[in-house]
Amino acid sequence: MVANAGIYLAKPFTDYTAEDLQVLVSTNLEGFIYITQLAVKQMQAQKSGGSIVSITSSMVENPIAGVPVSLSMFTKGGLEAALRCLASEYAKEHIRFNAVSPGIVDTPLVAENPKEFLKTLSPMGTISTVEDIACAVIYPKNRS
Repeated sequence: MVANAGIYLAKPFTDYTAEDLQVLVSTNLEGFIYITQLAVKQMQAQKSGGSIVSITSSMVENPIAGVPVSLSMFTKGGLEAALRCLASEYAKEHIRFNAVSPGIVDTPLVAENPKEFLKTLSPMGTISTVEDIACAVIYPKNRS
């Protein structure tokens, strides 16, 4: 199962509202919780293990100066913490939990931004493609 639903809001920390927090939590955290609970229950019923991958963000561990997304990264960082705990909790049932934490990905989310500027936000000076992320997601599929 791939938990890919997510949003982020870029604004200075002091400008976030209670509504912003609710939108981020309901999408980035609650969405993950409910779909993952269903997936784990199904994997347990099948007794054949499984793999759950969540898409987070490289900015959780590597913030970018001038990109004000602290509250968004608060929720994405929460996902990463939950994944580590879940991996331990369900290891004996062979249910794996992993995160793919991309930087800038060429999607409609960044379509309005100049590509050359976006490249400056990456240490490699590149923009990932959707295919790059898909390959990272399916990588664990055939691993024990």
